[in-house]
Amino acid sequence: MVSLLTMSMSGTKTWPQAQIDLGFRPVKRQPKIKCTVQVDVTELPLKRPLFTPRTTATPPQHNPLKLNIFQKAAAIAIDAAERALISREQDTLLPKTADPRVQIAGNYSPVPESPVQRFLSVEGTIPDCIDGVYVRNGANPMFKPIAGHHLFDGDGMVHAVKITNGSASYACRFTKTERLVQETRLGRPVFPKAIGELHGHSGIARLMLFYARGLCRLINNQNGVGVANAGLVYFNNRLLAMSEDDLPYQLKITQTGDLQTVGRYDFDGQLKSAMIAHPKLDPVTKELHALSYDVVKKPHLKYFRFTPDGVKSPDLEIPLETPTMIHDFAITENFVVIPDQQVVFKLGEMIAGKSPVIFDGEKVPRFGIMPKDATEASEIIWVNSPETFCFHLWNAWESPETEEVVVIGSCMSPADSIFNERDESVKSVLTEIRINLRTRESTRRALLVHDDVNLEIGMVNRNRLGRQTRFAFLAIADPWPKVSGFAKVDLFTGEIKKYVYGDEKYGGEPFFLPNGSANGDGGENEDDGYIFCHVHDEETEASELQILNAVDLKLEATVKLPSRVPYGFHGTFVDSSELVVVDPL
Repeated sequence: MVSLLTMSMSGTKTWPQAQIDLGFRPVKRQPKIKCTVQVDVTELPLKRPLFTPRTTATPPQHNPLKLNIFQKAAAIAIDAAERALISREQDTLLPKTADPRVQIAGNYSPVPESPVQRFLSVEGTIPDCIDGVYVRNGANPMFKPIAGHHLFDGDGMVHAVKITNGSASYACRFTKTERLVQETRLGRPVFPKAIGELHGHSGIARLMLFYARGLCRLINNQNGVGVANAGLVYFNNRLLAMSEDDLPYQLKITQTGDLQTVGRYDFDGQLKSAMIAHPKLDPVTKELHALSYDVVKKPHLKYFRFTPDGVKSPDLEIPLETPTMIHDFAITENFVVIPDQQVVFKLGEMIAGKSPVIFDGEKVPRFGIMPKDATEASEIIWVNSPETFCFHLWNAWESPETEEVVVIGSCMSPADSIFNERDESVKSVLTEIRINLRTRESTRRALLVHDDVNLEIGMVNRNRLGRQTRFAFLAIADPWPKVSGFAKVDLFTGEIKKYVYGDEKYGGEPFFLPNGSANGDGGENEDDGYIFCHVHDEETEASELQILNAVDLKLEATVKLPSRVPYGFHGTFVDSSELVVVDPL
């Protein structure tokens, strides 16, 4: 989620050596005061522990900065204000959507980094054609939350399984974002949590503390605040980790299958704004299409694309009346499909003591159909689609004979249930939406007529993205939010085939790897390929990677992982032929 933390701050023309030593970049502005946090405080006292994970990331030892007398005085004042705020919050009942005892309990709790562990035990046989690295992103908080925390607030950690000649290795590493590097040096969390903490009056107070620390140059808030925990894409020989509150972060996959953070990636100075976590890679043109939304300032939404060699187009500003949460979108052969839905940001709600992320029942959801090469927002055709909220869109394509754009997504209700506690049960219905470009009307129908099952987080054959696809591979989110298996859905007939993990085993996103993925669409059959699933046994505490034949859903191989893998978000596969060999950092 794009954060309120990205609001600009005043800086300085000079830059203390201590800050340079931390890797901060100079900001050419003049501060009016000098102050900082007293960084030798590693943990603030709480009346009761908010979160006691079974296994946590190992907190690193901090490295205090040298402070002058004015900075020390200011640090004492800011720390005292923070303690008072935390103490006050201890008497406040947190909603489930912000309670760390709910959000990061069980196998949602964090794990430490793992160096490469090779020659893992494999049951069955990994198909010879699989040669590369399967990487999956997720949220993994480095530090114990001191207040509210949402699952999406955790620091990004990528899990990598390298497969070569039927042998597998495993590693997991934090993406070393700017905020994580700074908090690691300070020894505690100081950046507010965008969803778990920034609500109501306490959220306003946390923003004030954050801006005060930035103004006093205790922290550097000019180089991003994102956690890079959601999406992954391999583009132009770069693996990018993303969350929509920042620029992407570039990662390197080493020859041994380890991961290293290169840093925040702005496409050689071309990208000036955040990018959502689901950019779309056109399998034919090899262009990367992306959106960027801004909670605070207009334009609230921008579109841009990159050529295969990474040259960015000019931003196309898309006027929206209200800043809107747009987590995903879709492309067709010729168009970009933009959802403008009812989950919006209204910062004034914080003054009223509420969450700024709300469901706007008066707003009519709509889709914008825009040519990929559009240069003006006036070229967008907007079509209303009442009562439609899709957190994810799985694919879209053009139907010339009916003059329609067909959109496949999972319609979720209540729409804001991920962000705000609701009494109703969550429903996520696989849906076909048809948008008529001539009449500017839309229709909507559930694709599964005889099966009431929540389907969320998944994909179609990525080598046919933007073109008509028959199959979708989607997680069975039951009991919500756990994933008990996945479904292969025939989008033409509505037929569904389920693969259930069984017993107390749960997983996440089913990742479809087309056969011969590096060179084509996977063969004559769209479903010719393999499904990768991270699966965790909640009874034995063991985690594994299951590899299934996507045609018949038969288990081909199970890779026994050496440590627990928390439930996470999205992944991708980098074929060995695509990997660029680089020297270690």
